Amino acid sequence: MIEWGVERATPNNGKVALVTGAARGIGLGIAAWLIAEGWQVVLADTDRVRGSKVAKALGDNAWFVAMDISQESQVVVGVAEVLGQFGRLDALINNAAIADPHNPPLESLELNQWNRVLAVNLSGPLLLAKYCAPYLRAHYGSIVNLTSTRTQQSEPNSEAYAASKGGLLALTHALAASLGPDVRVNAVSPGWIDARDLAERRTAPLSNLEHAQHPAGRVGTVEDVAGLVAWLLSGNAGFVTGQEFVVDGGMTRKMIYL
Repeated sequence: MIEWGVERATPNNGKVALVTGAARGIGLGIAAWLIAEGWQVVLADTDRVRGSKVAKALGDNAWFVAMDISQESQVVVGVAEVLGQFGRLDALINNAAIADPHNPPLESLELNQWNRVLAVNLSGPLLLAKYCAPYLRAHYGSIVNLTSTRTQQSEPNSEAYAASKGGLLALTHALAASLGPDVRVNAVSPGWIDARDLAERRTAPLSNLEHAQHPAGRVGTVEDVAGLVAWLLSGNAGFVTGQEFVVDGGMTRKMIYL
């Protein structure tokens, strides 16, 4: 498990990636993986204290920028800071989101609650793509959007989250068409990923039953997601764009009758 440090860092490869929502969870795992492969990674998050702390722990190839991606002015300033610091941008990973999939029952769902989820989960990635696109084009870069298996299946009372992630999946192939061939755009849809901090995973481990329900035999890890994102950013995925990649241990293909 990647925690905060990077165990196998390689020399800087000159490429710069911007990872949103990178102060914890999947975003932090992606940042750590890319740093280990030699990327310069900009960690963007609203949590200034933790974001600065983890960037310091990740080493010289990590740099933190505070950003609320739902605010256009903050996106403009944040992207300008990245370009001012590094002079280029090769990859954008739209991971930041309001991650709680549950909202109040439909009859009690307030419009401002709905709008807030869509502002962060859908409008934020659009704004980042808009302002990063010229710099990504210059280096034949790539965008990876973190969607969810809830683009394909739902629980009750999850309208805002499901709609935002479904919209982000559609935005993915729309951007691929608009930005190609200079920029590739793909989506990664995680299922159940245990993205808790290491200390919490140790004190409250998941049960054998929780692992065993997955056809793969276990719940996912941040590394399962990060490795796929890294591949999508690489030259080995040069013919891949506009696609969704599901990382869920087979759960969306499992027939459940009870």
